[in-house]
Amino acid sequence: MKKSLLALALVGAFAGVAHAQSAVQIYGTVDAGLIKRTDQSLAIGKRANNTLGFRGTEELGSGLKALFQLEIRYEPDSGTIEQGAGGVQRPLFQGQSRVGLQGSFGMIRIGRGLTAFQETSTQFEPFRGVPSPSGFQTDLMIAGYTSDPLGLVGNSTNRFSNAVFYNSPEVNGFQVNTTIGTREGSQGSAAIIGTGTAANPQYRVGSDASANPYSVTATYKSGPGAIMLATERNAVETRLLSIAAYVMATPELKLMAAHTRQDQDHTRLINAETKAWLVGANYTIGANRFLAGYGQKSPDGLSKTKQVSLGLEHSLSKRTYLYFDISNKKGPTTPPSVNHYAIGVNHAF
Repeated sequence: MKKSLLALALVGAFAGVAHAQSAVQIYGTVDAGLIKRTDQSLAIGKRANNTLGFRGTEELGSGLKALFQLEIRYEPDSGTIEQGAGGVQRPLFQGQSRVGLQGSFGMIRIGRGLTAFQETSTQFEPFRGVPSPSGFQTDLMIAGYTSDPLGLVGNSTNRFSNAVFYNSPEVNGFQVNTTIGTREGSQGSAAIIGTGTAANPQYRVGSDASANPYSVTATYKSGPGAIMLATERNAVETRLLSIAAYVMATPELKLMAAHTRQDQDHTRLINAETKAWLVGANYTIGANRFLAGYGQKSPDGLSKTKQVSLGLEHSLSKRTYLYFDISNKKGPTTPPSVNHYAIGVNHAF
């Protein structure tokens, strides 16, 4: 009897230790608002991604820990899994699904997630990477580039699947982030044939990548400012180069600028180069944050795209804010000038 009681006590003690050394967190974002665009009726929509995520760590000893993160994305107006272009329903863990280790060497993960460039560059964009048309991340910040041209139909285009992600420790303000993907088949992607008769039709549905995709960023932070250098190559060998910087001119005012070049000469026979630049600012006063940006995208031999955006975020608490956005985008589209208006609420939990 005494041995049984001792055994139960030991099991309970070790269970308590294990519980103390591991942790799982449920987190997410709920964002919904009224959206109005030129030539479209008023609709319920979103400014930022709506997420439901699970992340956890386990202490392994000697400064080493295991970690994982799974992230679902959903539509706020219908409660369904997030939809891509044409209403295509995206995978369950569209946001990310990664597992890895962290220690003095940095952090290494395996799975699906934002590429090193796509993740790091949000620090240098005035709307912090939100996918709203008022923001710049999905077009001008990246010069119209896509990280995942052979991905499943409807997938977001700023992530690598089947990839290894490495984040180095920050040493004296310097850090390197790297993502390397495999050449696995695209498993149902759309054919990549470009635009017009000058396109290269070599990538068909289900194509393997012609090269391992990769993404590398180097950032340096010093005092009130930071600079980023980045390069990325996707699965069809489109290449991207980017330089960006920001400075906290005052504790309330953040100024930023970026320049990006995309080279599609592997898949396009003409008009292969696209350049883009933007400037932006954030100004915080009390509970209000003002956002402003202007940028241009210039494809070689084609018409420019120009965008100006203004936004206001009013904090109601540490987790909840109201937003008001207005933007105008001019370019080779129909119609050639598009206005976007949004008002809504964002809550993080």
